[in-house]
Amino acid sequence: MKDIIKIGAEAVLYKKNSQTLVKERVKKSYRLSDLDETLRKRRTRREAKVLQKTNANVPNVSLVDDKTMLIEMEFINGDVVRDVLDASPNQKKICTMIGEQIATIHNEHIIHGDLTTSNMMLQGEKLVLIDFGLAFFSHKVEDKAVDLRLLKQALESKHYKHAEVLIEDVLASYLKKSDDGDEVLKRLEKVENRGRYKRKGKGS
Repeated sequence: MKDIIKIGAEAVLYKKNSQTLVKERVKKSYRLSDLDETLRKRRTRREAKVLQKTNANVPNVSLVDDKTMLIEMEFINGDVVRDVLDASPNQKKICTMIGEQIATIHNEHIIHGDLTTSNMMLQGEKLVLIDFGLAFFSHKVEDKAVDLRLLKQALESKHYKHAEVLIEDVLASYLKKSDDGDEVLKRLEKVENRGRYKRKGKGS
């Protein structure tokens, strides 16, 4: 009997033991068999490569099997940032760590693709980024800006009481550590302006 942690759209997460988490990409019957296998294999390899390449705080990978479409990795025992950020007396410190870790992956040209506080864990004094299922490699400033935009939206939605301060602290920390922070934040502003323009167009 698998100790299932989460069943997502693309994969099942379960504990192999107290220290090991398994992410298994499951077959999708609505896709053609050959296409399904190709997609799952490609995404399994890419996620593992991202986790193995980065110097950011992420789960350590112990096994990759693109035949069974699974990755065995370190089980991160800690608190989900989503659940503790609002009430934490260390909000600024947590936001500083968030900004630093995002800047680290962006400096390595890794785009997370799903930056929310649900995909961040506090393990003691360390912040760990998790769930790189949508991650990819890109040198584009636009992709880094969109990554940050997703995080801003998540903070505005899940942590709306403190969102303005949280965002300010995250971006200040990101700017200090990012190799091209000024350019990314300028592009972020353009991305947000495009979004406002589109919403206005739909409403008119």
